[in-house]
This record gives sequence, structure tokens and C-alpha cells, in this order.
Amino acid sequence: MGLPAKLCHNIARPACDVFINHRTADTRRTVVRLLYDHLVQQRCKPFLDAETMKPGDRLLDTIGKAIRGCKVGVAVFSPRYCDSYFCLHELSLLVESKKWIVPIFYDVKPSQLRVKESAILSCSHNDLKKFNFAVEEAKSIVGLPFDSSKDDWSELVSEASNAVMSKLNEEISG
Repeated sequence: MGLPAKLCHNIARPACDVFINHRTADTRRTVVRLLYDHLVQQRCKPFLDAETMKPGDRLLDTIGKAIRGCKVGVAVFSPRYCDSYFCLHELSLLVESKKWIVPIFYDVKPSQLRVKESAILSCSHNDLKKFNFAVEEAKSIVGLPFDSSKDDWSELVSEASNAVMSKLNEEISG
């Protein structure tokens, strides 16, 4: 089920419909790439750093604009997610912008997600506070658990994509 024609052909369409937040080293070659490709096939416009950003783009500016313009965020939490300043920064922007978030708990339980001050040495106290708040907010959202050693990849991608498309269709008709 693709997006309705009125969204797909809208000239004022945002840079992306869905922002995919993830730790590249943990998930890009697996669930994130599969989800990105599946959303594109659904005529959705996802933002994935490696696919969307071009040489010369200002990293934080481009990401901030994409998050502000998107309708839905997908946060793919992995065991080392909270070690990344960029992951936490993006998540905090999604939460601050009050975006609808689909959490995927990839080889990690929500209760295991913690911001470790020692892992993010260059952070200000204010950033740490925002990051902790964003992680706690995300942990309180019903998400999709996934164990890469036993769960089905295609089922996860379908469930995540269906959740995203349902919300986007709701936004269009609402």
C-alpha cells in the first residue's frame, strides 16, 4: 500500500516523510537498509544519512531540517546506541519536535538503554539532560522487539513499515 497520490505529488512535500535514527555501525547493513528499501518501495521518502546526505551537506543542519520536516521517526535502538552523541542528539530532536516515533529494540531491551556520561565525553550537562529525557520518553513507547539470532527480518521490516505507513496515512486523511 503506497502513499495516496495527493502526498506523493505535492510540490510542498517535505524533504522526507520518515527519519530513520540508528547507530550506523550496529544496524545499517541489516535492519536499517532493509527498512529504508521497503519504505522507498511503498512510495515513502525516508531519510537515511548514507542515502540522503550529499558531500558538502552540513551534518547537524541537514539532520535538524530533516527531523523538523518529517512526520514520523523510526528509532532503531541497538546495544551501543546510547554511546553515540549523534544518535542521542537525533532522538532528542525527534522528542522535542513531538514527532511520532516507532522504536525498534534491536538486540536490546528498553530497560537496558542508559545514557552513559563517560561514553559521551564532549557533552554539556544540558545535552546529557536532554538525552536522558529523550531515552526515557522512547522507552515508554510501545516498540518492536527484535532478537537478530532468532527473529524474522522480513516480519520486523513489514511491521515497522506498516506502523510508519499507517501513521503517514493518518496524517494525510486527518
